[in-house]
Amino acid sequence: MTAGAGMRVVGIADADSFVKWAASLLGSVPDLRAQLLLVRTQLTVSAAQERAALAGTGLSADAVTRLDFDRVREWLEAQRPDVVLLAGRGPFVRLLGRVVDALPHRPVTVSGLPGMAIPAQRGALDYRRHSDLLIVHSHRERRAFAELGARIGVRTPLALATLPFARGRERWGGSRLRESAAAGGLSGGAGGIALAERPVGGTPGAVRRPGATDVVFAAQALVPRRPEERAAIAALLVRAAEADPSRRVVVKLRSRPGEAETHLDRDPYTRLFAGGRPANLVFSHAPMATALESAAGLVTVSSTAAVEALAHGVPVIALDRFGVHKSLLNTVFVGSGLLGGAGEVVAGRFRHPHPSWLRDNYFHPEAESDWWDRVQELVALRRAGALPHRRVPAARGGVFHEAWHRASVLGRADRSLTGGLALAAGVPVTHALSALRASRRRAGQDTWADPTTDYTLEPNPFQDSIRR
Repeated sequence: MTAGAGMRVVGIADADSFVKWAASLLGSVPDLRAQLLLVRTQLTVSAAQERAALAGTGLSADAVTRLDFDRVREWLEAQRPDVVLLAGRGPFVRLLGRVVDALPHRPVTVSGLPGMAIPAQRGALDYRRHSDLLIVHSHRERRAFAELGARIGVRTPLALATLPFARGRERWGGSRLRESAAAGGLSGGAGGIALAERPVGGTPGAVRRPGATDVVFAAQALVPRRPEERAAIAALLVRAAEADPSRRVVVKLRSRPGEAETHLDRDPYTRLFAGGRPANLVFSHAPMATALESAAGLVTVSSTAAVEALAHGVPVIALDRFGVHKSLLNTVFVGSGLLGGAGEVVAGRFRHPHPSWLRDNYFHPEAESDWWDRVQELVALRRAGALPHRRVPAARGGVFHEAWHRASVLGRADRSLTGGLALAAGVPVTHALSALRASRRRAGQDTWADPTTDYTLEPNPFQDSIRR
């Protein structure tokens, strides 16, 4: 990767996972003097979340600025960056994209998603379609977004990056791949069935981590969705703690009470354990990298923490007790050898990945990551006046629609009268549209249920509005 000396790059973010991703991505470029601008929205990280997000990224707190939305344009005009990395949920990217478009010296705009993005979702691409470059993190994602773009008529340039916080002490490459293959790897192929991937007995090729005994559970807000399924996971973690009191079961949380996170957690695990828990079942708000230092294994449904764990040599169980389905965001693990059930968690039979899965799924050689080369090419074209502007179009509903977009992203940080009026009128409309889309899915128009593709065409089913 070419060094970034002399390049002025600003990452603009708000929510926790995007702050971590932007800081890690920019921190991975040697000699790059990057800045991170945190815009105040209803999702903006707290000071504690910011510290956790910056930990280990190479980006210091001195490089971070917090601003109200109304001051962003003036600040960017003074900085005159060559590149702006728009790191936020789709509506945030669209809102800040219009600010960047209005700058007298428009920089190259780059966007992306902060973790695993299989299935590729139509909304994720639609909101970012006017970026000069969209970053993906695996060859599989690159194919999925290219296929999705071809299906809906969106041509957004794609570039490959390594998930930056997946650069651990023990990358799965070279000798580690050969060791796993020599040990027999794990069963499962591209079209494998989840139950066939569960281990019999021990985990072939497992690497014992001396002194590491914790079972770390990476909690997620979106999956599983149903309260009874989340309660079942809580009960499973209690069983795991009771099965071996000498080990800790660590529930790794993303936010403390009163803090926001990227997605709304309607059934937080702190509430699910309100009736009591074993003494060795504990909560943690530490950075994931810190939690993994003492981990014998990681459990998740579909968190990107699985990739981070594997990069650190920590084995994983991708919990399949609720099935393997796009709506669980866990189809990416088919063929990985990582899928397993409750019995494996309780027994501590964690899994290392199948070698054939790795290169296509987040563990490609670093030399294949071309995102920074692409960014430099785009900057050279922009400086030469040869890069067409991919401007975010004005909202079709005019000023009122623009006010809705702004207020839905900024929340209480938007104090405008038009924003308040737009929200009052817009909320019932969005509820009606959501009901219409749900009826269409029930009628069979549902690519979320299509196992033959790695993308979806319908809006996501998570009922996770950015407005809180």
